[in-house]
Amino acid sequence: MTAILEFFAEVATILGGLFYETDALALAYMFIPFVLFLELPLNLMIWLGVLRYYTRRIYAVPTQYPFTPRVTCVVTCYSEGDAVKGTVRSLIEQMYPGQIEIIAVVDGADQNPSTLRALREMMPEVEQYASRRLVVVPKTPRGGRVSSLNAGLAMARGEILLALDADTSFDNTMVTEVAGHFRDPNVIAVAGSLRVRNWRRNLLTRFQALEYMITIHLAKVGLGELHGVNNISGAFGVFRTEMVRKIGGWTTGSAEDLDLTLRLKQYFGRYPGFRIVFEPRAIGHTDCPETWKGFLMQRLRWDGDLFYMYMRKHRSAFSVRQMGFWNVLLGVWYGMLFQMVMPVLIVMYTLWLVIAVAPAVVVATFTLIMGLYAVLTFLMYITALVFISERRSRDVRLAWLIPIFPFFAMIMRIWSLVAIINEWWRHSNQESSMAPWWVLRKGKR
Repeated sequence: MTAILEFFAEVATILGGLFYETDALALAYMFIPFVLFLELPLNLMIWLGVLRYYTRRIYAVPTQYPFTPRVTCVVTCYSEGDAVKGTVRSLIEQMYPGQIEIIAVVDGADQNPSTLRALREMMPEVEQYASRRLVVVPKTPRGGRVSSLNAGLAMARGEILLALDADTSFDNTMVTEVAGHFRDPNVIAVAGSLRVRNWRRNLLTRFQALEYMITIHLAKVGLGELHGVNNISGAFGVFRTEMVRKIGGWTTGSAEDLDLTLRLKQYFGRYPGFRIVFEPRAIGHTDCPETWKGFLMQRLRWDGDLFYMYMRKHRSAFSVRQMGFWNVLLGVWYGMLFQMVMPVLIVMYTLWLVIAVAPAVVVATFTLIMGLYAVLTFLMYITALVFISERRSRDVRLAWLIPIFPFFAMIMRIWSLVAIINEWWRHSNQESSMAPWWVLRKGKR
């Protein structure tokens, strides 16, 4: 017991020295690679974007004329069963006066009779709405999510196309919020906002709910205001139909959402006015993984696919001529440096500390760094809660996670490096569960 007390006394002494003594080299090793060059400028840019969004909303001039084009919702279904009824119901109950066409594509319909049956049972309910139409497309054999999206695209009659997952439901103002952006002919896509529906399930789902709130939702609001939306979620993306057809629809069986986003951005160099916007008031609700195994496998696929898209499939697209200066800058900074180089720096720095420095210094350093990230997390949380959140009473219940969220983020950074190595070494994008292996192999680039 005495040894433990002496150890923590030494840690406290070292922390005091870091605060009150000048050791420029130690501070450089601790903060420059992670905060000064990568995270602090990005967070400042996000905060400026959020402030711009908030002030713009206050002083916005109300639109004087209606805009209600026909909307097509392509819902990709696989094994949802009766749960798909909630998704369809949330679409037919939209407070949108225009026409909404719902094309529900059941992938591998022979293997998923319960999903197909549930959709057909919805037909009488949909027929009660004069401006709603449901088309059920049984697709056999299974071809994956991309083939489902392209099948829906071929049948779509709407000017606006929504690519949606069958396990996601939506607030009833969603279509109205996203459709309004297409008044501007330069808007070619809108990214919707996702919330974690099963956040109460356990500690892991709560962590993910906080993550969605401050590192996905908040970041997209800030970057969206500065024309820097990095990705349109596969579960909730909205597009100008003619633009998706122009680029040939969806073309990959892995990370099809990021792939389509990057292909759209390759027109920005030739058409500088084109924009992808983020609409925080268009809310979708999705279930996140409830077990650590499921969560880690999901992130292994997400982060591995990110490396595949940026470093393999679309590496040559990062040119000013194709994407424009601003998109290249954000792609390299946020997509490559922040999301791919950062995990490498963190792991290397951690190994250096453990090997080269006394244990008390290691504990003191990580205490200080985790404290710094806890403060940063708190500031981001407060920003999201005050300026953006439409469900503050729910989001307040996540506040107690802030002191321990940096440890969760640290685990995710390390796991991102595992995912990158896995993709680089094993080409893991060919092992995705989003499509059969023969589809992935055929679509390989």
